[in-house]
Amino acid sequence: MRHSEQQYLNLLDDILARGSRRIDRTGVGTLSIFGAMARFDLSAGEVPILTTKRVYWKTAVKEMLWFLTGSTRLRGLLQQNVAIWTDWPLDLYRRSTGDPISQEEFERRILEDDAFDAAWGELGPIYGKQWRRWQGPDGRHHDQIATLIHTLRTNPASRRMLFHAWNVAELDQMALPPCHMVYQFHVADGRLSCMMTQRSVDILLGAPFNWVGTVALQMMIAQQAGLELGDFVWVGGDVHLYLNHVEQAREQLSRQPRPAPRMRLLRKPASIDDYRIEDFEVTGYAPHDPIRAAVAV
Repeated sequence: MRHSEQQYLNLLDDILARGSRRIDRTGVGTLSIFGAMARFDLSAGEVPILTTKRVYWKTAVKEMLWFLTGSTRLRGLLQQNVAIWTDWPLDLYRRSTGDPISQEEFERRILEDDAFDAAWGELGPIYGKQWRRWQGPDGRHHDQIATLIHTLRTNPASRRMLFHAWNVAELDQMALPPCHMVYQFHVADGRLSCMMTQRSVDILLGAPFNWVGTVALQMMIAQQAGLELGDFVWVGGDVHLYLNHVEQAREQLSRQPRPAPRMRLLRKPASIDDYRIEDFEVTGYAPHDPIRAAVAV
């Protein structure tokens, strides 16, 4: 039986073989293909946490839990030792002030200096704001997550069970426009499946991380709706490998996948707002060594 991770490795190999060389927004350059898909059966408990390199799954789940709070402030992530969103406000601060501050010092000031945090710690109306507080033209806020869970409980055959973050009116206010844009859900035979559509995909760093976060979200929503798990389906638009990640990709392709890990929830909280990182358990995860690569900003 083919290892489910082979879908990722085949995609990585395909990008190296036929990706179009492009100059991108960051100036780093990419090899890019358009349109890709992967499908993972979660019903037996196995989850797509890559084994050909270590993926820091707790960081991905913490980010997803942060999105669900609706927060758009960097401090909340840094308080959990998660620094994956620092690059964008740090870059803005350096360009705006000319101060070549280190990342460590920038993060320390966000955590300890309220005035500095107020000035530089806001990421704009990114995912959490759109998911939990999408503002309509009448000024009312719409909680897309709460609406989804209500529909799953009351009308699971609906074809309107989705939420998204591409709010055209607020894109220019965001530190980074949403990459994982649309999450659509489907129920069959008591099992919840999720399709996540990602417009822009950093295949080496982004996709493995986003897959973990989405599966964690799917698990929480399924539990809150009283459903079992079905498939996780991922659809990528512009799927790219940064040119400074090519050697890392080749190293990963030289490795053989190991047995897929399992993830489960240790309790059922009262609502989608009450989950914490301690509620997630991953077992059987014995990956190859990490592969380091720089984030393009």
